[in-house]
This record gives sequence, C-alpha cells and structure tokens, in this order.
Amino acid sequence: MPRSEARVATDRPARYAKQLAAHMGRKIEAVFSEETGRGTLVFGAGTATLEAQADALLLTVEGERENLPGLEDVVGRHLVRFGARDELVVAWHRDNGEPGLVHRNDEAPEA
Repeated sequence: MPRSEARVATDRPARYAKQLAAHMGRKIEAVFSEETGRGTLVFGAGTATLEAQADALLLTVEGERENLPGLEDVVGRHLVRFGARDELVVAWHRDNGEPGLVHRNDEAPEA
C-alpha cells in the first residue's frame, strides 16, 4: 500500500499524539496508548499511525496513491494547529520519492 511518512521534532511527542487521536476520535476510529506510545487513526481513505519517540512524533499515512495528499493534509494540518506554540513542522516524504505536503503555522501572531 502506498505510504507517506513525516518525522516531527518535538519534546512532547506523546502529548501531541494523544491530543491528535482524541480530537480525530470524535469523527473516526482513533486510538492512542500512552503505555506503548503508539496510535492509529482509521479514515475512509486510509490509515495513519502515530509513534511517540524520545524527541519526535513519527507519522505514517497509508492509502491509495491518489488519497495520500488528503491524508497528509488532514493529519498534518491538525497537528500543526495543536502545536502552534511549539512551531511544529510536518514535512511528508512519499515512498515513491515524490515530495509530500509541508505543514507549518504561517499565521502571524496576534498582537
């Protein structure tokens, strides 16, 4: 199955994975285990896995090739919004060598 991966540098990977799973779980099947540091999001178009490591959150989305941009977008966009204070950057890399989407919070801070 085609896939895309992103390594998001953060000192709070489990916190963000848990928050992402809880938020997405309102509309889709989503789980995260604090014990294992792993989670899964199940979309109609594919799946996403979350893996909290010591200094990063590893994200993987899998689905049909035409669905990868949409999966990258929904996972990356929500994570960047949650991590706006930490200026998280999600840069996706597809398994066929194509560049994936890049998400960052480009909004100017409010005065």
